[in-house]
Amino acid sequence: MDSGWPASLIRDVPDFPTPGILFKDITPLLDDAGAFRWAADELADRFSDAPADRVVGVEARGFILGAAVAYRLGLGFVPVRKPGKLPYDTRSVDYELEYGTASLEAHTDAMSPGQRVLIVDDVLATGGTAAATVELVNSVDAEVAGVGFLIELGFLDGRGKIEEHADCPVISLFCFGGDE
Repeated sequence: MDSGWPASLIRDVPDFPTPGILFKDITPLLDDAGAFRWAADELADRFSDAPADRVVGVEARGFILGAAVAYRLGLGFVPVRKPGKLPYDTRSVDYELEYGTASLEAHTDAMSPGQRVLIVDDVLATGGTAAATVELVNSVDAEVAGVGFLIELGFLDGRGKIEEHADCPVISLFCFGGDE
């Protein structure tokens, strides 16, 4: 893990959201215009050869990066949200967490069969949210063209869970732990 800029702008917050968790806070990176621009450009550049029709951003910090990547690539943006947050008809997927279950939703008209979709989120941890988002994309017969993250917590092997559900590039700009 490179400790230089912009990685130095990722702040460790101990015991958040629960005791024993070391949270990777990206807000200092987002607050630095150059670092934020670098992150969005770097993700977009890494997917520039993966033809896509849409970028999906996962609630909530995935919206920030995903929208910037969509803008940079000249693509539409699809928000994937927790239940009850989208105003129109939705399609949903339930998935398992370490501590229970959760759901994600997208508008029914957000993606179409045959479209190629890039998924963007801030952190890849256990891979449950990303795998559920892949499932949501696949449920409308759209294709996942790639999955990108700002940060990967490599020691949790979330990449493996995504690779079980999608045959596409999985890209992380920074990896903490695991194979670096």
